[in-house]
Amino acid sequence: MIVWLNGTHGAGKTTTSPLVQQLIPESRVFDAEKVGETLMDIKPGLPWTGNFQHWPPWRPLVVETARHVLDYTGGTLVMPMTVLVERYWREISTGLAQHNIPVRHFVLHADQDTLRARIDGDTDLGPSTFRHAYLEPYAEAARTWLHAEAEVIDTTHLTPAEAAERIAKAVGS
Repeated sequence: MIVWLNGTHGAGKTTTSPLVQQLIPESRVFDAEKVGETLMDIKPGLPWTGNFQHWPPWRPLVVETARHVLDYTGGTLVMPMTVLVERYWREISTGLAQHNIPVRHFVLHADQDTLRARIDGDTDLGPSTFRHAYLEPYAEAARTWLHAEAEVIDTTHLTPAEAAERIAKAVGS
């Protein structure tokens, strides 16, 4: 099984995912961003699109990597990864379904003011115009398709541990 934690920057995916992993037996965290980083390391570089998710190889490589890891280890993968383009989510979720991999899709959500404050107050990454640039696309995806496709966990007033507990409970752990 895959427990996919979606949502924009500042929603709590990176902080919550290891806490979810601790609550679900035989689970591992797999950050699909690492697949994008691998593609970014190709020299000479792939044609730049502004985001590695726009590279056609990224989505099937995420599916195949998850499939192979699950074939090797079994259990559950907790995957913290923002996907705001509906077509990309469909490619990934359809690919996983073709391999009979069940997905529990959660969106960690917070209001825009909270997201801005979290991004600006991030002591590891610091304020980021890149991360701020995804707030409006997230809001648009949430309004048009994303919240209808997932179980929404509002993290505005939750600690990461409380969000992890709700996710683990929802998946039956």
